[in-house]
Amino acid sequence: MPLKGQTILITGAGGGLGSTAALALAKQGAHIILLDKSIPKLEKIYDAILEVKATEPTIYPFDLAGASEVQYEELAVTINNTYSSLQGLLHSAVELSAYTPVEIHETKDWGHTLNVNLNAAFLLTRVLLPVLQKSEHSSIVFTSDSTAREPKAYSGAYGVSKIALEGFSKILSEELESSQKIRVNTLIPGPVNSPLRKKLFPAEDKSKLPAMDSLNNVYTYLFSSESIGISGQRINAQTFNK
Repeated sequence: MPLKGQTILITGAGGGLGSTAALALAKQGAHIILLDKSIPKLEKIYDAILEVKATEPTIYPFDLAGASEVQYEELAVTINNTYSSLQGLLHSAVELSAYTPVEIHETKDWGHTLNVNLNAAFLLTRVLLPVLQKSEHSSIVFTSDSTAREPKAYSGAYGVSKIALEGFSKILSEELESSQKIRVNTLIPGPVNSPLRKKLFPAEDKSKLPAMDSLNNVYTYLFSSESIGISGQRINAQTFNK
């Protein structure tokens, strides 16, 4: 098991891709900290991990958008006191209600989307860096979207957040380069048959899309020793699997 002995925190762990990653990494021996605001969704992936006889995960209910900076710091203290170190951080939480023209984009929706997709990623990464730095090698992975390189009309705050997130990932990777301890990469899942995809493209023929578990190999790679030394990269899952 390439991830045995590793502790990895996953945001949005109750979502489609978050739960897929949690199950895949747990099967490879990792202890998973499941972070999401929805307790029923957390319990569902918790049970799924136990069903495959993997290491019992930890449930951590947490509202990324609603939490204060103090609550983020308390989360980091709890993880440090409980595990003493952290080997992985996967940012999989995402907010995208609908594609919206800028002229009618609600200010409240704009702010909430940026809070979940960008500001939360910054805050959580910042407070957990000292815990990640305690490991000989650790990995931070940001989940982005192909629209970050090719912005699409109506992608609104979601599109802006992904553009900024990729920039943040690159900045962070260069800042941490000298220590050679924490690698930082961006994952582009590509079109997969996920709940978010179904919501945004209801008329699309989903039978032609890869299943979410087609991402298992790339998730394992990004958190295993195979990717040590790989940092500041934009990993496209669709080409990785070919």
